[in-house]
Amino acid sequence: METKANYVVTGAFTLAVIAGVFGFIYWFQNSGGGERTTYRIVFTGSVAGLHPGASVLFDGLQVGEVKQLSLDARDPNKIAALIALESGVPVRTDTKVSLQFQGLTGLARVALAGGSPQAARLVATADGVPTLYADPGAEADVTQEARKVLAHIDGMVAENETALHASLHNIETVTSTLAKNSQRLDQIMAGLQSLTSGGADGHGEIGDAALSIRRLADNLDKRTAEISVGLTHFSNSGLKQFEALAIDGRRTLAELQKTIKNIDRHPTRLIFGQ
Repeated sequence: METKANYVVTGAFTLAVIAGVFGFIYWFQNSGGGERTTYRIVFTGSVAGLHPGASVLFDGLQVGEVKQLSLDARDPNKIAALIALESGVPVRTDTKVSLQFQGLTGLARVALAGGSPQAARLVATADGVPTLYADPGAEADVTQEARKVLAHIDGMVAENETALHASLHNIETVTSTLAKNSQRLDQIMAGLQSLTSGGADGHGEIGDAALSIRRLADNLDKRTAEISVGLTHFSNSGLKQFEALAIDGRRTLAELQKTIKNIDRHPTRLIFGQ
């Protein structure tokens, strides 16, 4: 009997300790060490990942938790979340509300951001609860957005299935043609290599042609210099000699003209020498 009584006492003590721990945790989460204020946040759309007890952050600092989630009876697309915040949190009329998702777990928490110092403090509405409205798209989960993108891509693929099949067929045709003409392509590449760098000196036919053109240009430059020197010499001394020869020719022509005129006037002088 004493042994059974000891077991009962031990079990009761253990249950009391467990209940005390859970009670302390519940008290700590709900009291937060001070008075709290309840706010309502209205979301439009899904709030998957958000649950009662989730943290509420203000500029990254934990200031409260989610108390309750419920559908709006007047609009099934809206979800109302009651949150309990420390009374000193400066919630204003322009405070922004969004959801933050924790990694790949999909668990969400409410994030409140700033507000202008000049904005008024948020006050209670007709039902006595101050209300904030989440930004459009605040409830968008990363995985949900990924699913939307994949669905959009899947729709695009379905709409363009025929064109994609045709493109794949064309690609297959091109690759098949290249495979069949691989030997010809190798020959073309070899010819190009011969043109560019396949010569005995490593220059190739194009390189040799470039060297020949350069040599021709050098020779032409030398010939041009020689011609220029000859023209200069001719313009200095040759022109003077040509000018003297022209003067002598004019004198000789004048004497010849005089002789012809005398013969025309006195032809007997040419016969009889008078």
